[in-house]
Amino acid sequence: MQQILNGYENILKALKEVGSEHYMLVCDASFPFLPIKDCFNPAVTFDQFTPNPLYEQVCKGVELFNENKCDAIVAVGGGSTIDVAKCIKLYCKMDASRNYLEQECADSNVPLIAIPTTAGTGSESTRFAVIYFDGKKQSINHESIIPNYAILEPKLLKSLPLYQKKCTMLDALCQGIESLWSINSTDESMIFSKIAIQMIMDHWHGYIEHNNEEDAQYIMMAANYAGRAINITQTTAPHAMSYKLTSMYNLPHGHAVALCLPEVWMYMMEHPDMCVDPRGKDHLEFIFEWLGQIMECDSAYKGLMMFRSIMFALDMPHPKSGDRQSELDVLTHSVNPIRLKNNPVKLDEEVIRNIYEKILQ
Repeated sequence: MQQILNGYENILKALKEVGSEHYMLVCDASFPFLPIKDCFNPAVTFDQFTPNPLYEQVCKGVELFNENKCDAIVAVGGGSTIDVAKCIKLYCKMDASRNYLEQECADSNVPLIAIPTTAGTGSESTRFAVIYFDGKKQSINHESIIPNYAILEPKLLKSLPLYQKKCTMLDALCQGIESLWSINSTDESMIFSKIAIQMIMDHWHGYIEHNNEEDAQYIMMAANYAGRAINITQTTAPHAMSYKLTSMYNLPHGHAVALCLPEVWMYMMEHPDMCVDPRGKDHLEFIFEWLGQIMECDSAYKGLMMFRSIMFALDMPHPKSGDRQSELDVLTHSVNPIRLKNNPVKLDEEVIRNIYEKILQ
């Protein structure tokens, strides 16, 4: 069972409780500038990876971990950093002579402590990781890679660039919303989603516009709740449609997802008869109305308009296309149908193309 601790003063406590004497620190280039950098005394530090980490980079991390006979991993960074640490944990006891991606996953029992430096993915509390092999995205999914400890420290958000704060916060908001309407939602996940959405609605102004530390604490907690919700339900169509927008137009993930979400939301509200959730159309319409209420609106439609108004207030522009028709072809055929299975309303190829066309307008 994961423990979630608030405040960097819990770092030594977590290390003591996992019994670590020789841990590896996984961090990114921002680490030397963090206010908590002096809280660590690692056996070895690994930071040789890119924002979209490659399989080969993870392999180097595994090699370093084993060469130094480390007994735990501490990850300090954003989603990519935590993903790298998760994969090192998962692969460190596998056969190094074979491709790790082709081997059966098992719990390595290596303790993992995650300290996020952004408030977005909630990766510090999920069973998912993403790396790239031969240019293709590899989705890792294993219960054992949920960190043993997640330590939330809002001070780490203070120096983030404003645009990065906007993108990561929007990712958390989208995850909370998608989890709420996912066909895999449960009573527990819906509670997590509701808390995440409400916290963001209540505190995004102070976090974005005033860089207030108390608001930052709530946004960091909201991202964690959204991550815990997605850990149960997985993501839906807006996430599935966002990945190619990111690669084609160099849009950060949170920005791309937030462009997709209102268009998917609108289509689903207009086509409840296309519902594929086993709980039926009435359940889906209830969720939409409830979502509007969570967003402090008196209808589902006004909730959607509230989301659009937040995007406008944050000044998150749509991408500019060149050859729109050819780009629409590429985007339409890029969507992973497996990820669409979690969506409560069926989206066919024509619908997906029409949604992308609205995003590019």
